[in-house]
Amino acid sequence: MKKAETKKPTSSDEMRPEYDFSAMKGGVRGKYYKAYRKGHKVVVHKEDGKDSVRYFKPEKGAVMLEPDVRKYFPTADAVNKALRLLIELIPAKRPASGRRE
Repeated sequence: MKKAETKKPTSSDEMRPEYDFSAMKGGVRGKYYKAYRKGHKVVVHKEDGKDSVRYFKPEKGAVMLEPDVRKYFPTADAVNKALRLLIELIPAKRPASGRRE
């Protein structure tokens, strides 16, 4: 009797063929982006027939990073550190003397 072939495990970085949506027609990137940023709800249907509803909103001050930026700044600490370095480069505002030069 032959042994059944086992599939080679995929690495965590490799996308499985069943998750590749690039061939789909009519897909729109970011279609629900604005609605998601306003908040969303998740409904969990339990076995006992009851539903559990949870509402989610982004935390105040939350910022969404585009994927290309996220490559360089993967954590909140990395983003904050970079922004603090930029802040140091901004010249301090000088008090208005009332006259222009």
